[in-house]
Amino acid sequence: MPDRSGRFGRRPHFGQEELDRECEAIVGTFLRGRYGEARYPISTDDLTVLVERYTSSLDLYADLSAHGGDVEGMTEFFPDELPAVAVSERLSSDPRRENRLRTTLAHELGHAQFHRALWAERFSRGGLFDRADPETKAICKRDSILGAREVDWMEWQAGYVSGAILMPRSVLGRLVAELCVPRGIHAAVHAESPLAAEMVGRVVEAFRVSPDAARIRLLKLDFLTTERRAPTLFG
Repeated sequence: MPDRSGRFGRRPHFGQEELDRECEAIVGTFLRGRYGEARYPISTDDLTVLVERYTSSLDLYADLSAHGGDVEGMTEFFPDELPAVAVSERLSSDPRRENRLRTTLAHELGHAQFHRALWAERFSRGGLFDRADPETKAICKRDSILGAREVDWMEWQAGYVSGAILMPRSVLGRLVAELCVPRGIHAAVHAESPLAAEMVGRVVEAFRVSPDAARIRLLKLDFLTTERRAPTLFG
């Protein structure tokens, strides 16, 4: 579809179900290949290996300050090789920021896998290849890694992929159903309710993500809602 940002002539559109399906296949196939089954949470070491499979290099201790003080990840694209991913050393060097590191790794995987074709098309037309050119890079700031608006389609897609890699829809759905159905709850839970807080806590524990990442994922999948009238989820 047309890219209203002007960065590309056209840009890919992915439905949420399509991204969920593709991401669950990526992470599930990877984990079954290593362990014979898909077990969650995916460890940080396994997540790192997964990102390396989709990139030409992964720098976990990069100095990204030249791109801005709030930049935590970057994916750089090339004409004839896989993208390169860099993650701020502030995340990798601080155990307290491991959840942010995991979210950033999965976010950059989203760029590397789902946006590589965009740059490949531009390179094939003889455009933008100067390694100093910011147009060859997806530069990801802290706020956009989790909370990008849909108008910022590239960051929104990578953010959605991040949640789908770390918290696969089918596995998350089973967790929510196990929490809600025995209580007779068959609809989305209001985001400000005590049950929502319990749900977020369960997701944090089950998938090793931050409360913000868990809440955003639950809202995007309509397991939580900010509306008064909640949609029915479980029959």
